[in-house]
Amino acid sequence: MKRIIFFILITFISCNKEKLQDTDGASNKSLLKAQDFRDNGNTDSAYVYYTKAKDDLLKIHDSIEAARAITNLAIIECDNGDYRTSIANSIEVEKLLQNKHDSISELIASKNYNSIAIASKNLKNFDDAIHYYNLALSLAKTKIDSLAFYNNIGDTYVEQYDLESAKAYFQRAIKTHDQKDYARALNNLAKTKFLENNNYDPMPELSEAWKIRIQENDHTGINSSLATIADYYIKKDEKSKALFYAQEMYKIAQKNKSPDDRLEALHKLIRLNPENYSENFNTYTLLRDSLETTRNNSKNRFAIIRSKTEQLKNIITEKQNRILRQSVILGALVIAIIILALILGWFRKKQKIQQQKSELDLKNSQLAMSKKVHDVVANGVYQILTEIENQEEMDKNRILYKLESVYEKSRDISYENLSSNNQEDFRDKVSQLLSSFQNENRKIFIVGNEEKIWNHLSDSKQEEIYHVLQELMVNMKKHSLADLVVIRFENSKNSTHIYYSDNGIGIQEKLNPKNGLRNTENRIHSMKGTIIFDLETEKGLKINISLPHS
Repeated sequence: MKRIIFFILITFISCNKEKLQDTDGASNKSLLKAQDFRDNGNTDSAYVYYTKAKDDLLKIHDSIEAARAITNLAIIECDNGDYRTSIANSIEVEKLLQNKHDSISELIASKNYNSIAIASKNLKNFDDAIHYYNLALSLAKTKIDSLAFYNNIGDTYVEQYDLESAKAYFQRAIKTHDQKDYARALNNLAKTKFLENNNYDPMPELSEAWKIRIQENDHTGINSSLATIADYYIKKDEKSKALFYAQEMYKIAQKNKSPDDRLEALHKLIRLNPENYSENFNTYTLLRDSLETTRNNSKNRFAIIRSKTEQLKNIITEKQNRILRQSVILGALVIAIIILALILGWFRKKQKIQQQKSELDLKNSQLAMSKKVHDVVANGVYQILTEIENQEEMDKNRILYKLESVYEKSRDISYENLSSNNQEDFRDKVSQLLSSFQNENRKIFIVGNEEKIWNHLSDSKQEEIYHVLQELMVNMKKHSLADLVVIRFENSKNSTHIYYSDNGIGIQEKLNPKNGLRNTENRIHSMKGTIIFDLETEKGLKINISLPHS
């Protein structure tokens, strides 16, 4: 039964554990797949897997990694012109990262703020854009990142035509050691200076920025330089030069497959090249409509992905609820089986304990009887034999009296009516007991055996002490070969002390008391006392006994 219960529990727990591990593994795999697709330029697949990763990570309450997934969703949406949805996702990221200040959270938050700023700028919400650029700037971990954000802020101020503020930020951004960022800041600063002062000549700086971008193979930056230079010559009314740079811009945009740059270049060509006006205008219109359609399709495509993901999530939730209901039923069944097994086990254990108790009571009763026989009969008879052996003249009546006393006590054992004490003075009993082991070859010295020594101990304790002393003397007679024994009694404030010593052979090996000394230890412990065997002496044996008063 126990094996069956154990098997059911292990199976039940393992199934649930496997489901948790699958969920956690799926979230990590989805995030990694999304990152791979993003790095390879497969935006749609990246979007699908970031969406799945977000749901899985939120399910296991991994708010930091969920924020990473949602931030990437927002960036993809922003890149595809779905600015409002991008901002909505970024706000969700803000909530997830609230009150989190570790380095990973701050890095994700910085990218998220930058995404909000870009989306806000494209929606012409310039104040919001500057606000979020500054938040991103406050979390930037490197000087290069900070200087890049200065460039973004300056660009936004240009859009508001706050040229003084824009120039201040570009002057900070130009301090970067990154060549691409330096070229961007230099281009923007020269443009701003010219907008601020029409007499200013920005061409040395614009040309330098353009050359750096060519060296760095920065196609996006090259188009930005060409657009800025073309605008400068348009304002200076040098149409031939402006047309040249606009045409160069269009070529690069076609090569880069950048529709936004192509639109901007065509817009300039329509203005600068009347001869090809119709062709450029038609191309511009087709491209603009195509780009708008593509972006709308992207928005719809992402909306469809979100909708399908939500539907799939609902299906999964329903399936999980069904599994949960089945698990609850299975769990209830398992619990019922366990309770039934525990009840049966409890009854069996109770019966076994009762049986063991009965057997233990019988055994204890037998041991108690054996102990009493040993203490009263065996040691009593041995004491009489020792007395007969040690006395030259035997008092027949005294011996008979003692034998009769032993007989009476042995008979009382069978009726559990052994007297714990008799009318004889306990001091005299002790004296007679100890003296009976003395002969011409063995001297017994008794010190402190006075009536006041025993006044603090109950009759039952006195009876136990009598048997302890009897055990010690019998053990000495049988094993020690001692010819000198000293037993001293004394009282302290709360205890009675018995000090035994002899000059015999002692205990030769590691302390391993025989039955007699073991009985002595048990008696002392039953009276809450202590017994110490001193084995450090060169010869003989010392035993110290302490008993609390009662």
